[in-house]
Amino acid sequence: MEKNFVNTQIEEKVLKPANGMAMMLILILVMLICVGAIVWGAMAALAAVIVAAAVVFCIACVLLGGLKIINPNEALVLTLFGKYYGTIKDHGFFFVNPFVTARNPIAEKQNESEGLLQELSESSKKNKEKKPSINKKVSTKVLTFNNGTQKVNDAMGNPIIIGAIVVWRVENPTKAVFNVDNYFQYLSTQCDSTIRSIARQYPYDSIEETDTEEKTLRGSSQEIADMMKNRLQQRVEDAGLEVLEVRITHLSYAEEIAAAMLRRQQAAAIIAARQKIVTGAVGMVKTALDQLGEEEIVLLDEERKAAMVSNLLVVLCGDKEAQPVVNSGTIY
Repeated sequence: MEKNFVNTQIEEKVLKPANGMAMMLILILVMLICVGAIVWGAMAALAAVIVAAAVVFCIACVLLGGLKIINPNEALVLTLFGKYYGTIKDHGFFFVNPFVTARNPIAEKQNESEGLLQELSESSKKNKEKKPSINKKVSTKVLTFNNGTQKVNDAMGNPIIIGAIVVWRVENPTKAVFNVDNYFQYLSTQCDSTIRSIARQYPYDSIEETDTEEKTLRGSSQEIADMMKNRLQQRVEDAGLEVLEVRITHLSYAEEIAAAMLRRQQAAAIIAARQKIVTGAVGMVKTALDQLGEEEIVLLDEERKAAMVSNLLVVLCGDKEAQPVVNSGTIY
């Protein structure tokens, strides 16, 4: 049983926010009233009305920051002054507390790296133009992760090259944001570890061709991929991720032993073919001897039978065509 070091104390709280369209119309109406009150107060020289209308107008402007647009297959994880506030999973136009902050570790890390690169690059004024802000919403779409190929040793110690792709999605945005620093990097690390641990348990191919029950990476690739899926799901479950499928996309011997293993496979194929040829030749010789004895076409003693068997096996099992020899005399 693998130990799990992920903190899972934060439980997801799904928010049901107010309708954003209705709130936007109310705020616009309040702002228009405030503008009218300020104009009327200025004409009537009423300072108190002007101040009150200005304060209400500023409050309405602050409340506009609570309007959020959530697209399908997206979620918004919100915090309020450092404390988890809730998660919006529904898509639409909503109104929430304007002081909440959206969290997405992938966007935050990307923003930090882009900010560092922008400070280091001062070659032209074009680089100083502000880029659009990175989306803080957590995508819950089905994604494909390709971690490339890696070299590992199989159960027999042979170096092999193996690669797989993972079909996954964010199932619990709250866990994905708070339980790990970067859930995408976390998935990448766990994927590497899972592929290595599973690949080391099985040989690339069975040495004995007759051993069909032994699981191998080449012969049982689908079963091995299912085992990788289950193992990877156990590792990333506390990070709020769901692994839908794992597919092995590349499997081969490493370059340093590929030629030797190819010769071994060719030798095994030749031996298997020879075994079938010999089995068939022995059957044909036995059939010929039985028919000659039953029909009494030719009566052969044991010595002549042995010679006939030897000649037939040479003809049937040889690589080259046999040259016929005509016997014009007696066989005795």
